[in-house]
Amino acid sequence: MKTPDLTQNPPRSPRVLLGGYAILPRMLDKGRATIAGKHGEYHFNCPLDQQFLNFAGIDAAKLKKQLALGKGDGEMLEWIQKNSKFKRLPQEIAVWSEFQAQRVPTDLDSRKFFQEYHTKTAPDRNDVATWFDMLDIDDFVSFGGKA
Repeated sequence: MKTPDLTQNPPRSPRVLLGGYAILPRMLDKGRATIAGKHGEYHFNCPLDQQFLNFAGIDAAKLKKQLALGKGDGEMLEWIQKNSKFKRLPQEIAVWSEFQAQRVPTDLDSRKFFQEYHTKTAPDRNDVATWFDMLDIDDFVSFGGKA
């Protein structure tokens, strides 16, 4: 598995699925890049990653050790399925992933942060409503795109 260099390119979108799980491919990219010292401004085990880790019942440090062994996405998914505290059904995973894709800022501080960042990053975009939207825009703009 090629290690992503997150100083040159963003990780995969949180919308990309692996085993039906949203967030997981992005988290794996950040973990691999962190191990290689190429994570840039991205953080493994951030609050977004913790959404997945908590749902699956996986310890971040143990997952990172598996990544350090050079396992690919398919091998990591197998490890997660075997070691997860919670044995989720495919329909549970699908509902959770869809919920994550639609999550919006809910408390006042989060809404304020989201609004300020949206205004700074993509003021002319009226289609930025969810956290995933914001992450996708942030990744795009951070690597030279114009929102």
